[in-house]
This record gives sequence, structure tokens and C-alpha cells, in this order.
Amino acid sequence: MNNQLTQISTDTDFSFAVEREDGRRYSYQRGSSRMQTLYESASTSKLVSAVIILRLVEQGYLKLEDRPQERISNWPIASNSPLAAMNLANLLSFTSGLTDEPLCINAGFMNFESCVNTIASTNSNNQIVPGTEFYYASTHLQVAGLMAIKARGVASWQEIFSEFKQQTGLFKNASYDLPSLNNPRLAGGMHWSGEEYLDFLSALKKGRLLNAASMTQLLTDRTANAKLVYSPAAALGEVWHYGFGSWHECQSSSFNCAPATRISSPGAYGAYPYWDRNKSYVGILARQGDLGTFTKGVAVERAIRPKVEAWLACLG
Repeated sequence: MNNQLTQISTDTDFSFAVEREDGRRYSYQRGSSRMQTLYESASTSKLVSAVIILRLVEQGYLKLEDRPQERISNWPIASNSPLAAMNLANLLSFTSGLTDEPLCINAGFMNFESCVNTIASTNSNNQIVPGTEFYYASTHLQVAGLMAIKARGVASWQEIFSEFKQQTGLFKNASYDLPSLNNPRLAGGMHWSGEEYLDFLSALKKGRLLNAASMTQLLTDRTANAKLVYSPAAALGEVWHYGFGSWHECQSSSFNCAPATRISSPGAYGAYPYWDRNKSYVGILARQGDLGTFTKGVAVERAIRPKVEAWLACLG
């Protein structure tokens, strides 16, 4: 594995680590990258945000059936709009119908709650029926995050994340700080290290973050009956499905992988965290290439995967 990862063609330095069922880890660091290097998350934060919100559901603060207007005052979507039926489950699975992203999502000076209301206003007339269309966007988790803030009775997502850190001991050096601490982008606004993310995946896999019922909710295919309107997986020539904050991968031009055994949350800079449920291991390719290099990160992992799986089979 060391030899292949050293020789593999890459556009940026990276770190790579996996943890197998018996807890043993393999890690590799290339160039200036270290497992402790803090990287911008891009979409790798989607799975983290979804798990944090699901824990609040598990703790009784929220229900998956909750609608934004039940939690957010002055919600601007009219009661006779198709979008009025969206619920937390739609938001976590990106089937809410909120397809248009206003600029405030990427504006650090904006107020988080004001931006969420702008998201709703921007999409209020699109006539999409929640649950019928999958659209990969940052809008959904912003609304879900504000619902969580209101349900928990705190002032900001930072308090939600701090509580998660205290309860789990995870992501001690990580932060939701992009584009700012006051207006964090839950779908892509973290800084984390590869070491921290692997610890998170390990805890998730071992059932330390969610109970069995919540895990079932997390891993359910939420797009089996939805139209896949926009999916970055198309850049691979593949059709993937989606659960809550994570992909159900399928290395095929049609989704013939049900039930999908590889769950992942790759980011636009090429970082690639995953949980292979069939082989019972987790892994992270930690890197920060150019925007839009998602496929290059996936390619590195796929190149090394046969050797990783050979190592998984080794005893002793």
C-alpha cells in the first residue's frame, strides 16, 4: 500500500487511513499532508451534520416528521404551496424541493436565520412536491440546522456542535467556520483533520453515536422513488442514491446496488470519507485539491482499494 500510494499520480498531497473490524489502522501521509492537517470540509460535513441532527431526534428534541413552519417563526412559504409539506426527513435527504441556492449561503457577514428565510423565499414558488425530486444542494441542511437550533432552544449551530463535541469527545479541533462562525454552511463549512474524521466514522460504525433505530433511519435509501435531478456522481458516469447526509454508492450507470453497502460523503476538494458495510471497515482520504476535484479523490481510493481489501483479509 505504501508503494502504490507513493507512486500514484495526484494533483495534491493527501493523507489516507483505514480502520478495520478489529480496530487496527493503516495510515499513509504524502508530502506535506498529515492526518492532523486541518482541511476545508466541502461536502464531507454533510454526514456529520446529519448525524448531529439525528442525535437530537433520538434525544426527543425533534421528529423526522417535523415541518419547518412548526419550528421556525415567520416561515415564508405559504400553507397552500406544495413545499409546505416538506419535513425534516426531506431536508436530511435533499428531497425537500429547495433547489435554488441564494448567495447568502456563502456570505460570512449574513445572519444564519435570515439566510434560511431567504432560502425559503427564493424557492417558494417552484411547485416541487417534497419527496419526489433529489437535488444536491446546501439549502436543505441550512433549514434543518435552524430547526435543530430552535428545537434545542439555543442561539446558534455553534452551541449544537459544542454539545456534540462534549457528549462524544469527537472533532476536538474541528469547527463549522465557513463562510463564518455566525453563518456556517452545514453542508460544506467545516474544518477537520483526517484523524478526527476517521475517529468519527469509527464511532458511527460501532454504534456509539446513534442507536439501532436511528442508524436504520440514517442508512435507509431515501431516493429509491425520487427523480435524481442533480447529482455530482454523474461526473463519474454512475448513479448513486442518497440517505440522510450520505451517498449510497453504486459503480454502475444505473442503480443496481440495492441495498448499497458503501456509504460515503465525498467533498468537492477530493476528500473522501466512507464506510464499507460489506467489508466492515471505514476510511478517509484527507486532501484539499482544487474545487471540483471530487473524482480525483475517489480515483485514488479506488486505485488502492484492492490492496486495502487484501490487508483486511490478513490475520494476525
